[in-house]
Amino acid sequence: MAQTIEARFERYCDVMTEALAHADRRAPARWYLKGLMLPGGRKSVEPMAARVQPHNVRSAHQSMHHLVADSDWSDEALLGAVAGQVLPVLAADDARCMWIIDDTGSPKTGRHSVGVARQYCGQLGKTENCQVAVSLSLATETGSLPLAWRLYLPKDWAEDRERRGAAKIPAEIGFATKGAIALAQIEAALERGVPRGVLLADAAYGDETAFRKRLTEWGFTYAVGVRPGTTVWWGKHQPAPALAQGRGRPRQRLVRNETHQPISVLELAKKLPPRSYRTLSWREGVAGKLSSRFARVRIRAAHRDRPREEEWLLIEWPQGEAEPTRYWFSTLPADIAFKDLVATVKARWMIERDYLELKQELGLNHYEGRSWRGFHHHASLCIAAYGFLMLERLKHPGKKNSARFKEPPLPKGFIPRGRPTHAAPHPLVDRHAAPSSGTGHRPHAIPVPLLRQPSPEREATLITQ
Repeated sequence: MAQTIEARFERYCDVMTEALAHADRRAPARWYLKGLMLPGGRKSVEPMAARVQPHNVRSAHQSMHHLVADSDWSDEALLGAVAGQVLPVLAADDARCMWIIDDTGSPKTGRHSVGVARQYCGQLGKTENCQVAVSLSLATETGSLPLAWRLYLPKDWAEDRERRGAAKIPAEIGFATKGAIALAQIEAALERGVPRGVLLADAAYGDETAFRKRLTEWGFTYAVGVRPGTTVWWGKHQPAPALAQGRGRPRQRLVRNETHQPISVLELAKKLPPRSYRTLSWREGVAGKLSSRFARVRIRAAHRDRPREEEWLLIEWPQGEAEPTRYWFSTLPADIAFKDLVATVKARWMIERDYLELKQELGLNHYEGRSWRGFHHHASLCIAAYGFLMLERLKHPGKKNSARFKEPPLPKGFIPRGRPTHAAPHPLVDRHAAPSSGTGHRPHAIPVPLLRQPSPEREATLITQ
Protein backbone atom coordinates (compact mmCIF):
# COMPACT_ATOMS: atom_id res chain seq x y z
CA MET A 1 0.00 0.00 0.00
CA ALA A 2 1.42 3.37 -1.03
CA GLN A 3 2.37 5.71 1.76
CA THR A 4 0.99 9.21 1.95
CA ILE A 5 3.29 12.19 1.71
CA GLU A 6 2.69 12.83 5.41
CA ALA A 7 3.93 9.33 6.29
CA ARG A 8 6.99 9.70 4.06
CA PHE A 9 7.70 13.08 5.60
CA GLU A 10 7.50 11.64 9.13
CA ARG A 11 9.98 8.88 8.24
CA TYR A 12 12.33 11.44 6.71
CA CYS A 13 12.05 13.63 9.81
CA ASP A 14 12.93 10.65 12.01
CA VAL A 15 16.32 10.50 10.30
CA MET A 16 16.86 14.26 10.34
CA THR A 17 16.02 14.70 14.01
CA GLU A 18 18.38 11.86 14.99
CA ALA A 19 21.18 14.12 13.72
CA LEU A 20 20.16 16.83 16.20
CA ALA A 21 21.15 14.59 19.15
CA HIS A 22 18.65 15.68 21.85
CA ALA A 23 15.06 14.38 21.94
CA ASP A 24 13.66 17.79 22.94
CA ARG A 25 14.74 19.18 19.55
CA ARG A 26 12.70 16.69 17.53
CA ALA A 27 9.26 18.31 17.73
CA PRO A 28 10.40 21.87 16.91
CA ALA A 29 12.60 20.50 14.11
CA ARG A 30 9.60 18.75 12.53
CA TRP A 31 7.56 21.92 12.85
CA TYR A 32 10.36 23.96 11.31
CA LEU A 33 10.82 21.61 8.35
CA LYS A 34 7.10 21.48 7.65
CA GLY A 35 6.79 25.25 8.05
CA LEU A 36 9.46 25.72 5.38
CA MET A 37 7.54 23.52 2.94
CA LEU A 38 4.03 24.85 3.55
CA PRO A 39 2.64 27.53 1.25
CA GLY A 40 2.38 31.00 2.65
CA GLY A 41 4.35 34.19 2.78
CA ARG A 42 7.41 34.75 4.88
CA LYS A 43 9.29 31.72 6.23
CA SER A 44 10.63 33.37 9.37
CA VAL A 45 10.03 31.64 12.70
CA GLU A 46 6.83 33.28 13.96
CA PRO A 47 4.72 32.94 10.77
CA MET A 48 5.82 29.30 10.43
CA ALA A 49 4.89 28.61 14.06
CA ALA A 50 1.42 30.03 13.37
CA ARG A 51 0.97 27.74 10.35
CA VAL A 52 2.16 24.50 11.92
CA GLN A 53 0.78 25.07 15.46
CA PRO A 54 -2.10 27.53 15.03
CA HIS A 55 -3.53 26.77 18.49
CA ASN A 56 -0.21 27.01 20.31
CA VAL A 57 1.67 29.75 18.48
CA ARG A 58 3.59 31.30 21.38
CA SER A 59 5.01 28.04 22.74
CA ALA A 60 5.84 26.71 19.24
CA HIS A 61 7.50 30.03 18.35
CA GLN A 62 9.73 29.86 21.42
CA SER A 63 10.73 26.25 20.78
CA MET A 64 11.45 26.81 17.09
CA HIS A 65 13.37 30.01 17.79
CA HIS A 66 15.49 28.25 20.41
CA LEU A 67 16.17 25.39 17.98
CA VAL A 68 17.52 27.64 15.26
CA ALA A 69 19.08 30.50 17.24
CA ASP A 70 20.50 28.89 20.38
CA SER A 71 20.68 25.08 20.26
CA ASP A 72 24.19 23.68 19.95
CA TRP A 73 23.67 21.04 17.27
CA SER A 74 25.94 20.29 14.32
CA ASP A 75 25.08 21.68 10.89
CA GLU A 76 27.54 19.21 9.37
CA ALA A 77 25.73 16.30 11.02
CA LEU A 78 22.34 17.43 9.69
CA LEU A 79 23.64 18.02 6.16
CA GLY A 80 25.33 14.62 6.35
CA ALA A 81 21.98 13.04 7.24
CA VAL A 82 20.36 14.78 4.25
CA ALA A 83 23.10 13.55 1.92
CA GLY A 84 22.76 10.04 3.38
CA GLN A 85 19.11 9.96 2.36
CA VAL A 86 19.31 11.72 -1.02
CA LEU A 87 22.65 10.75 -2.59
CA PRO A 88 21.97 6.98 -2.85
CA VAL A 89 18.96 7.84 -5.02
CA LEU A 90 20.42 10.87 -6.80
CA ALA A 91 23.66 9.08 -7.73
CA ALA A 92 22.16 5.61 -8.24
CA ASP A 93 23.32 3.24 -10.99
CA ASP A 94 26.73 4.91 -11.24
CA ALA A 95 25.18 8.15 -12.47
CA ARG A 96 27.66 10.70 -13.83
CA CYS A 97 28.24 13.18 -11.00
CA MET A 98 29.37 16.79 -10.94
CA TRP A 99 30.58 18.75 -7.93
CA ILE A 100 29.60 22.40 -8.20
CA ILE A 101 31.22 25.20 -6.18
CA ASP A 102 29.48 28.58 -6.12
CA ASP A 103 28.37 31.39 -3.83
CA THR A 104 25.15 33.33 -3.48
CA GLY A 105 24.18 36.63 -1.89
CA SER A 106 21.10 37.66 0.08
CA PRO A 107 20.35 41.40 0.28
CA LYS A 108 20.27 42.84 3.81
CA THR A 109 19.67 46.23 5.37
CA GLY A 110 21.68 47.55 8.32
CA ARG A 111 25.09 46.33 9.44
CA HIS A 112 24.43 43.99 12.38
CA SER A 113 23.39 40.71 10.70
CA VAL A 114 26.43 38.45 10.74
CA GLY A 115 28.72 38.93 7.74
CA VAL A 116 26.69 41.66 6.09
CA ALA A 117 28.78 44.07 4.01
CA ARG A 118 28.84 45.88 0.69
CA GLN A 119 29.89 43.14 -1.71
CA TYR A 120 28.79 41.60 -4.98
CA CYS A 121 25.26 40.18 -4.68
CA GLY A 122 24.33 37.75 -7.43
CA GLN A 123 20.61 38.04 -6.67
CA LEU A 124 20.78 41.76 -7.56
CA GLY A 125 23.59 41.55 -10.13
CA LYS A 126 25.56 44.38 -8.47
CA THR A 127 27.52 45.38 -5.37
CA GLU A 128 25.10 45.90 -2.50
CA ASN A 129 24.66 45.37 1.22
CA CYS A 130 24.30 41.58 1.56
CA GLN A 131 25.42 38.32 3.12
CA VAL A 132 27.28 35.82 0.91
CA ALA A 133 27.46 32.06 1.44
CA VAL A 134 29.75 29.56 -0.30
CA SER A 135 28.28 26.17 -1.20
CA LEU A 136 29.27 22.78 -2.58
CA SER A 137 26.59 20.78 -4.41
CA LEU A 138 26.47 17.39 -6.08
CA ALA A 139 24.51 17.18 -9.32
CA THR A 140 23.51 14.49 -11.82
CA GLU A 141 21.23 14.60 -14.84
CA THR A 142 18.22 13.98 -12.56
CA GLY A 143 18.78 16.58 -9.85
CA SER A 144 21.17 18.26 -7.43
CA LEU A 145 21.67 18.79 -3.71
CA PRO A 146 23.76 21.24 -1.62
CA LEU A 147 26.24 19.29 0.53
CA ALA A 148 27.90 22.17 2.39
CA TRP A 149 26.98 25.77 3.18
CA ARG A 150 29.23 28.34 4.86
CA LEU A 151 28.93 32.10 5.36
CA TYR A 152 31.75 34.19 3.93
CA LEU A 153 32.98 36.48 6.70
CA PRO A 154 34.57 39.65 5.27
CA LYS A 155 37.91 40.66 6.76
CA ASP A 156 36.56 43.74 8.53
CA TRP A 157 34.01 41.51 10.27
CA ALA A 158 36.61 38.91 11.18
CA GLU A 159 38.75 41.60 12.85
CA ASP A 160 35.93 43.49 14.61
CA ARG A 161 35.80 42.15 18.17
CA GLU A 162 32.59 44.01 19.08
CA ARG A 163 30.58 42.78 16.11
CA ARG A 164 31.99 39.27 16.46
CA GLY A 165 30.75 39.17 20.05
CA ALA A 166 27.31 40.51 19.18
CA ALA A 167 26.88 37.93 16.39
CA LYS A 168 28.33 35.12 18.56
CA ILE A 169 30.94 34.14 15.99
CA PRO A 170 32.99 31.19 17.33
CA ALA A 171 36.55 32.04 18.29
CA GLU A 172 37.97 29.49 15.83
CA ILE A 173 36.30 31.23 12.87
CA GLY A 174 38.67 33.74 11.29
CA PHE A 175 38.96 35.35 7.90
CA ALA A 176 39.06 32.89 4.98
CA THR A 177 38.80 33.62 1.28
CA LYS A 178 35.94 32.10 -0.65
CA GLY A 179 38.42 29.83 -2.40
CA ALA A 180 39.75 28.58 0.94
CA ILE A 181 36.19 27.92 2.18
CA ALA A 182 35.42 26.00 -1.01
CA LEU A 183 38.56 23.86 -0.71
CA ALA A 184 37.68 23.01 2.91
CA GLN A 185 34.19 21.95 1.80
CA ILE A 186 35.62 19.76 -0.97
CA GLU A 187 38.11 18.14 1.41
CA ALA A 188 35.37 17.37 3.95
CA ALA A 189 33.20 15.79 1.21
CA LEU A 190 36.13 13.63 0.11
CA GLU A 191 36.60 12.44 3.68
CA ARG A 192 32.90 11.47 3.84
CA GLY A 193 33.22 9.38 0.68
CA VAL A 194 30.86 11.43 -1.51
CA PRO A 195 30.86 10.01 -5.07
CA ARG A 196 33.46 11.85 -7.13
CA GLY A 197 32.65 13.82 -10.24
CA VAL A 198 33.89 16.59 -12.53
CA LEU A 199 34.30 19.76 -10.47
CA LEU A 200 32.69 22.92 -11.85
CA ALA A 201 33.23 26.50 -10.65
CA ASP A 202 33.12 30.00 -12.08
CA ALA A 203 36.03 32.42 -12.51
CA ALA A 204 35.84 33.65 -8.92
CA TYR A 205 37.38 30.28 -7.99
CA GLY A 206 38.85 28.86 -11.20
CA ASP A 207 41.07 31.87 -11.89
CA GLU A 208 43.13 31.02 -8.80
CA THR A 209 46.05 28.82 -9.82
CA ALA A 210 46.34 27.44 -6.27
CA PHE A 211 42.69 26.35 -6.41
CA ARG A 212 43.18 24.42 -9.66
CA LYS A 213 46.46 22.95 -8.41
CA ARG A 214 44.79 21.59 -5.27
CA LEU A 215 41.99 20.01 -7.31
CA THR A 216 44.57 18.25 -9.46
CA GLU A 217 46.42 17.01 -6.38
CA TRP A 218 43.15 15.50 -5.14
CA GLY A 219 42.68 13.75 -8.48
CA PHE A 220 39.75 15.84 -9.73
CA THR A 221 38.93 16.52 -13.34
CA TYR A 222 37.73 20.12 -13.51
CA ALA A 223 36.03 22.65 -15.78
CA VAL A 224 36.37 26.09 -14.22
CA GLY A 225 35.98 29.66 -15.36
CA VAL A 226 38.93 32.02 -15.81
CA ARG A 227 39.13 35.76 -16.43
CA PRO A 228 40.00 37.46 -19.75
CA GLY A 229 43.45 38.55 -18.56
CA THR A 230 44.58 35.05 -17.59
CA THR A 231 47.70 34.18 -19.62
CA VAL A 232 48.61 30.93 -21.36
CA TRP A 233 51.31 29.38 -23.53
CA TRP A 234 49.78 28.65 -26.95
CA GLY A 235 50.84 28.42 -30.60
CA LYS A 236 53.79 30.72 -31.27
CA HIS A 237 53.54 32.11 -27.76
CA GLN A 238 55.94 29.71 -26.05
CA PRO A 239 58.68 30.02 -23.41
CA ALA A 240 62.24 30.71 -24.48
CA PRO A 241 64.50 27.68 -24.85
CA ALA A 242 66.15 26.81 -21.57
CA LEU A 243 69.86 27.62 -21.44
CA ALA A 244 72.29 24.88 -20.58
CA GLN A 245 73.11 24.80 -16.89
CA GLY A 246 76.14 23.66 -15.01
CA ARG A 247 76.00 21.81 -11.79
CA GLY A 248 73.31 22.46 -9.23
CA ARG A 249 69.57 22.14 -9.05
CA PRO A 250 67.72 22.01 -12.38
CA ARG A 251 65.73 25.09 -13.41
CA GLN A 252 62.21 25.11 -11.94
CA ARG A 253 60.73 27.95 -13.98
CA LEU A 254 60.09 28.53 -17.65
CA VAL A 255 61.95 31.40 -19.31
CA ARG A 256 60.29 34.40 -20.87
CA ASN A 257 61.89 37.42 -22.56
CA GLU A 258 60.96 40.16 -25.02
CA THR A 259 60.21 37.68 -27.80
CA HIS A 260 58.83 34.85 -25.70
CA GLN A 261 55.74 35.97 -23.84
CA PRO A 262 52.45 34.23 -22.95
CA ILE A 263 49.18 35.51 -24.36
CA SER A 264 45.96 36.43 -22.55
CA VAL A 265 42.94 34.26 -23.27
CA LEU A 266 41.14 37.36 -24.59
CA GLU A 267 43.88 38.05 -27.15
CA LEU A 268 44.05 34.37 -28.04
CA ALA A 269 40.30 34.33 -28.73
CA LYS A 270 40.68 37.30 -31.07
CA LYS A 271 43.52 35.63 -32.98
CA LEU A 272 41.52 32.48 -33.76
CA PRO A 273 40.14 32.35 -37.33
CA PRO A 274 36.34 32.48 -37.68
CA ARG A 275 36.26 28.81 -38.69
CA SER A 276 37.46 27.88 -35.20
CA TYR A 277 34.10 28.94 -33.75
CA ARG A 278 31.15 26.56 -33.90
CA THR A 279 27.56 27.04 -32.86
CA LEU A 280 26.68 24.33 -30.34
CA SER A 281 23.64 23.65 -28.15
CA TRP A 282 23.74 22.12 -24.69
CA ARG A 283 20.17 21.70 -23.39
CA GLU A 284 16.52 22.49 -24.02
CA GLY A 285 15.13 25.88 -23.03
CA VAL A 286 11.59 27.20 -23.06
CA ALA A 287 11.90 28.37 -26.68
CA GLY A 288 14.04 25.51 -27.94
CA LYS A 289 17.63 24.44 -27.52
CA LEU A 290 20.05 26.85 -25.86
CA SER A 291 23.05 27.51 -28.07
CA SER A 292 26.03 29.82 -28.53
CA ARG A 293 29.35 30.07 -30.43
CA PHE A 294 32.37 28.28 -28.96
CA ALA A 295 36.00 27.63 -29.77
CA ARG A 296 38.46 25.35 -28.01
CA VAL A 297 42.23 24.99 -28.07
CA ARG A 298 44.86 23.11 -26.08
CA ILE A 299 46.99 25.40 -23.89
CA ARG A 300 49.23 25.47 -20.82
CA ALA A 301 48.57 27.96 -18.02
CA ALA A 302 51.43 30.47 -17.67
CA HIS A 303 51.03 31.65 -14.07
CA ARG A 304 54.40 32.15 -12.31
CA ASP A 305 56.16 30.47 -15.24
CA ARG A 306 55.86 27.03 -13.68
CA PRO A 307 55.74 24.06 -16.08
CA ARG A 308 52.12 22.87 -16.28
CA GLU A 309 50.21 20.11 -18.01
CA GLU A 310 48.31 20.79 -21.21
CA GLU A 311 44.54 21.35 -20.83
CA TRP A 312 41.54 22.74 -22.69
CA LEU A 313 40.72 26.42 -23.05
CA LEU A 314 37.04 26.79 -23.99
CA ILE A 315 35.88 30.19 -25.25
CA GLU A 316 32.30 31.39 -25.61
CA TRP A 317 31.77 34.26 -28.04
CA PRO A 318 28.04 34.74 -28.75
CA GLN A 319 26.97 36.04 -32.14
CA GLY A 320 26.78 39.83 -32.14
CA GLU A 321 29.02 40.37 -29.09
CA ALA A 322 32.08 42.59 -29.50
CA GLU A 323 34.22 40.24 -27.38
CA PRO A 324 33.99 36.76 -25.88
CA THR A 325 31.84 36.56 -22.75
CA ARG A 326 33.33 33.55 -20.94
CA TYR A 327 36.44 31.41 -20.75
CA TRP A 328 37.11 28.06 -19.05
CA PHE A 329 40.11 25.84 -18.30
CA SER A 330 39.33 22.13 -18.25
CA THR A 331 41.26 18.92 -17.64
CA LEU A 332 38.58 16.82 -19.34
CA PRO A 333 40.15 14.27 -21.73
CA ALA A 334 41.96 15.53 -24.83
CA ASP A 335 39.70 13.38 -27.00
CA ILE A 336 36.38 14.58 -25.51
CA ALA A 337 33.77 15.56 -28.10
CA PHE A 338 33.37 19.33 -28.49
CA LYS A 339 29.64 19.12 -27.71
CA ASP A 340 30.29 17.11 -24.53
CA LEU A 341 32.87 19.64 -23.33
CA VAL A 342 30.34 22.47 -23.72
CA ALA A 343 27.55 20.48 -22.05
CA THR A 344 29.73 19.71 -19.03
CA VAL A 345 30.79 23.32 -18.55
CA LYS A 346 27.20 24.55 -18.87
CA ALA A 347 25.92 22.11 -16.20
CA ARG A 348 26.67 24.78 -13.59
CA TRP A 349 23.21 26.25 -14.25
CA MET A 350 21.75 23.65 -11.86
CA ILE A 351 23.20 25.44 -8.84
CA GLU A 352 21.32 28.58 -9.89
CA ARG A 353 18.12 26.54 -9.81
CA ASP A 354 18.94 25.29 -6.31
CA TYR A 355 19.49 28.84 -5.08
CA LEU A 356 16.22 29.97 -6.66
CA GLU A 357 14.20 27.17 -5.07
CA LEU A 358 15.84 27.57 -1.66
CA LYS A 359 15.21 31.32 -1.61
CA GLN A 360 11.80 31.64 -3.24
CA GLU A 361 10.11 28.44 -2.09
CA LEU A 362 11.80 27.46 1.16
CA GLY A 363 12.63 30.85 2.68
CA LEU A 364 16.41 30.57 2.75
CA ASN A 365 16.84 34.35 2.94
CA HIS A 366 13.85 34.96 5.24
CA TYR A 367 15.70 34.34 8.51
CA GLU A 368 15.62 37.48 10.63
CA GLY A 369 18.20 36.57 13.27
CA ARG A 370 21.69 38.07 13.33
CA SER A 371 23.89 35.34 14.80
CA TRP A 372 26.41 33.00 13.18
CA ARG A 373 24.67 29.93 14.59
CA GLY A 374 21.19 31.06 13.55
CA PHE A 375 22.31 31.81 9.99
CA HIS A 376 23.78 28.33 9.54
CA HIS A 377 21.05 26.42 11.41
CA HIS A 378 18.33 28.04 9.28
CA ALA A 379 20.23 27.30 6.06
CA SER A 380 20.82 23.66 7.09
CA LEU A 381 17.12 23.16 7.83
CA CYS A 382 16.20 24.74 4.47
CA ILE A 383 18.54 22.29 2.73
CA ALA A 384 16.99 19.42 4.72
CA ALA A 385 13.54 20.48 3.48
CA TYR A 386 14.90 20.72 -0.07
CA GLY A 387 16.32 17.22 0.30
CA PHE A 388 12.89 15.79 1.10
CA LEU A 389 11.32 17.47 -1.90
CA MET A 390 14.14 16.25 -4.13
CA LEU A 391 13.57 12.69 -2.89
CA GLU A 392 9.88 12.97 -3.70
CA ARG A 393 10.62 13.79 -7.31
CA LEU A 394 13.40 11.22 -7.67
CA LYS A 395 11.33 8.38 -6.19
CA HIS A 396 8.06 9.27 -7.91
CA PRO A 397 8.98 10.33 -11.46
CA GLY A 398 6.28 11.08 -13.98
CA LYS A 399 3.68 12.08 -11.40
CA LYS A 400 2.82 15.73 -11.47
CA ASN A 401 0.98 17.17 -8.47
CA SER A 402 0.93 13.73 -6.87
CA ALA A 403 1.40 14.98 -3.31
CA ARG A 404 0.32 18.09 -1.46
CA PHE A 405 0.74 19.59 1.97
CA LYS A 406 -2.40 21.49 2.79
CA GLU A 407 -2.00 24.82 4.53
CA PRO A 408 -3.67 24.95 7.96
CA PRO A 409 -5.66 28.10 8.75
CA LEU A 410 -3.86 30.84 10.68
CA PRO A 411 -5.21 31.89 14.07
CA LYS A 412 -7.92 34.50 13.76
CA GLY A 413 -6.45 38.00 13.66
CA PHE A 414 -2.86 36.76 13.52
CA ILE A 415 -0.45 39.34 12.05
CA PRO A 416 3.19 38.15 11.96
CA ARG A 417 5.99 40.50 12.86
CA GLY A 418 8.89 41.20 10.51
CA ARG A 419 9.07 42.15 6.87
CA PRO A 420 6.42 40.95 4.41
CA THR A 421 7.41 38.83 1.48
CA HIS A 422 6.41 39.51 -2.10
CA ALA A 423 7.51 36.18 -3.54
CA ALA A 424 4.91 34.54 -5.74
CA PRO A 425 4.16 30.84 -5.12
CA HIS A 426 5.74 28.35 -7.49
CA PRO A 427 5.68 24.57 -7.83
CA LEU A 428 8.56 23.09 -5.85
CA VAL A 429 11.71 21.34 -7.07
CA ASP A 430 11.41 21.12 -10.83
CA ARG A 431 14.73 20.08 -12.38
CA HIS A 432 13.79 21.84 -15.62
CA ALA A 433 13.13 25.13 -13.85
CA ALA A 434 15.93 27.62 -14.41
CA PRO A 435 16.70 31.07 -12.97
CA SER A 436 14.68 33.99 -14.24
CA SER A 437 15.92 36.15 -17.07
CA GLY A 438 16.56 39.11 -14.77
CA THR A 439 19.84 39.82 -13.01
CA GLY A 440 21.99 36.73 -12.82
CA HIS A 441 24.19 35.29 -10.15
CA ARG A 442 27.21 36.64 -12.00
CA PRO A 443 27.49 39.69 -14.28
CA HIS A 444 26.71 38.97 -17.92
CA ALA A 445 25.01 35.66 -17.09
CA ILE A 446 23.03 34.15 -19.95
CA PRO A 447 19.29 34.47 -19.20
CA VAL A 448 17.55 31.11 -18.81
CA PRO A 449 13.73 31.20 -18.92
CA LEU A 450 11.52 29.54 -16.34
CA LEU A 451 9.62 26.46 -17.39
CA ARG A 452 7.34 26.49 -14.36
CA GLN A 453 3.89 27.99 -14.09
CA PRO A 454 2.80 29.61 -10.81
CA SER A 455 0.16 27.61 -8.96
CA PRO A 456 -2.96 29.60 -8.03
CA GLU A 457 -3.89 27.06 -5.35
CA ARG A 458 -3.30 27.47 -1.61
CA GLU A 459 -1.44 24.19 -1.50
CA ALA A 460 2.26 23.38 -1.82
CA THR A 461 2.66 21.28 -4.95
CA LEU A 462 5.51 18.80 -5.12
CA ILE A 463 6.50 18.46 -8.76
CA THR A 464 7.65 14.89 -9.34
CA GLN A 465 8.50 15.13 -13.01
